[in-house]
Amino acid sequence: MKHTILIATASLLLPVSAVAAPTPAAVMQHYADIAHATYSDALSTAKTLQSAVDQLIATPSEATLATARTAWVVARSPYQQTEAFRFGNAIVDDWEGKVNAWPLDEGLIDYVDPGYGSESDQNPYYAANVIANPTLTLSGRRIDASRIDKALLGSTLHEVDEIESNVATGYHAIEFLLWGQDLNGTGPGAGARPASDYDRAHCTGGNCDRRAAYLKAATDLLVDELGWMVAQWAPGGEARAAVTGGAPDAALATIFTGMGSLSYGELAGE
Repeated sequence: MKHTILIATASLLLPVSAVAAPTPAAVMQHYADIAHATYSDALSTAKTLQSAVDQLIATPSEATLATARTAWVVARSPYQQTEAFRFGNAIVDDWEGKVNAWPLDEGLIDYVDPGYGSESDQNPYYAANVIANPTLTLSGRRIDASRIDKALLGSTLHEVDEIESNVATGYHAIEFLLWGQDLNGTGPGAGARPASDYDRAHCTGGNCDRRAAYLKAATDLLVDELGWMVAQWAPGGEARAAVTGGAPDAALATIFTGMGSLSYGELAGE
């Protein structure tokens, strides 16, 4: 017993340098593991949101709308934790606008308050209202929007003409479809979209079938995109390979670039 105590005491007196320092390779492996786990959480909660949206569309009521809103809030939390991976990782930064673009010109998507206005010098599609219009003219081309699906939103409408406020996909487009336009300015509160905006039998706001199709397509596309990003951080994925297979110093710089850009440039700066 005495010898055991002496050995334990001696081990406590070892210099810090005697403890093996983590290698850059181990650090980057752990970084990639955390990214994979965090995006997996975002995907899991987005699938719960997807189920809630399906229920809202099938049986629109204030209860199913409230459930979908709660699911959106829950889904948003793990995604926000991924934002430290955005800056410094080109594969994430090039992709994140598909799921996280904001602010958006809501009139591109659906009806808005008259105070919103009908035109903008910066955006010719400011009030395009794709939900109300089965035919659109975009970039001088006549577009058949009679079917609202993932391809229309992701490949045709999103950031059309490279205008960033033309946000047709992602969390914030879904947020607008669940809550409606926020008319509270800088004060507390949120939009007050009624569940009847999705009720085909007692429709408010018009075009309830197309609004439901838009919400469904946007939510399904969010799940698809998050699934793609999870795969990028899985073993063999491109994002994982980029941080674990490069020069150690450059890889470590990726971590600090991401945290610094988010905390100083994005949160503090904006």
